[in-house]
Amino acid sequence: MAITIKDVAQLAKVAPSTVSRVIANNPRISEKTKVRVRKAMKKLGYHPNFIARSLANQTTRIIGLVLPSSSIEFYQNPFFPTILQGLSEGAQENHYSLLLSTGKTEDEIYNGVVNMVQGGMVDGIILMYSRLNDHILTYLRERGFPFVIIGKPYDFIEELTYVDNDNVLAAEQATDYLIQLGHERIGFIGGDATLVMTLDRLSGFERALKRAGIVPRNEYTLHEDFLHEGGQAAAKRLLSVDEPPTALVVSDDLMALGVVQSLREMGIRTPEEMSIVSFNNVLFSELSLPALTSVDINIFDLGYQAAKGIIQMLQTGDAPAGAIIPHHFVERHSCRSLKQGAMVAMNY
Repeated sequence: MAITIKDVAQLAKVAPSTVSRVIANNPRISEKTKVRVRKAMKKLGYHPNFIARSLANQTTRIIGLVLPSSSIEFYQNPFFPTILQGLSEGAQENHYSLLLSTGKTEDEIYNGVVNMVQGGMVDGIILMYSRLNDHILTYLRERGFPFVIIGKPYDFIEELTYVDNDNVLAAEQATDYLIQLGHERIGFIGGDATLVMTLDRLSGFERALKRAGIVPRNEYTLHEDFLHEGGQAAAKRLLSVDEPPTALVVSDDLMALGVVQSLREMGIRTPEEMSIVSFNNVLFSELSLPALTSVDINIFDLGYQAAKGIIQMLQTGDAPAGAIIPHHFVERHSCRSLKQGAMVAMNY
């Protein structure tokens, strides 16, 4: 004889509807009740039929993930597997699955999202980027379809649910660190210039320079793909200017690794002749030679909180406010002081 929700409810001394809400991990049910119901489920050997529940509720229990247009970046850059791990854990805790969608062009990505929404393939969507004039964001907003953005929105920031770091502050602190070391000729290597994250980090970089009385130089600011090759290309261009920088703020560890390699090939040592601060603090930033000083943006938490945000929206109908994930500065060996005997105190 099959065990039913009614059997679980009877043993746990709750209503069958409460058991259903516990299975859905509804935040309105207390932890004490959830523990009691789950103990009853385990004792009876009850396993919920999520397919039947989805059909009855006209839901899929699937969240769509929309990746940026560069699929190469997704497969090569360790940022994405880490954020995907956070997304996956947040989804699995609430019995949701993930469906990846990407494309080689903006049109392919847009059409994929339209198919997911109009085909009823997903209950909600997480955009794994935030960029200027995004047609996908406009489409989802106009349809009233539930979505969360990883990254601060460029428009409608008070209306939309997002998860991000304070990228302006993080870049300002990274730049200030180099300034405290005595550097004045500081370059910035950013990613895609249409991404809000890139614009915020550039803003923080320029803010730190201006506060120190250093005039930003256009030839010191470059934008490349978040890839090893992007870092190599940027390094070669920066070294070709008449008066090269002595330090760099690089928006991604993988790019920074490409920079270090190109500098080495040109006979320029890091940090003796070029200091570097990068972002993300992925595993190889510690394993590179030299180990990279990097801003840890808590990539896993970005994904985990984005998954929690969309699930809360789906379960309660309420849109959570934007969430800022803390960052911290990890000091290693890719920077040197131009001041004799100077020590720099980091309080980030």
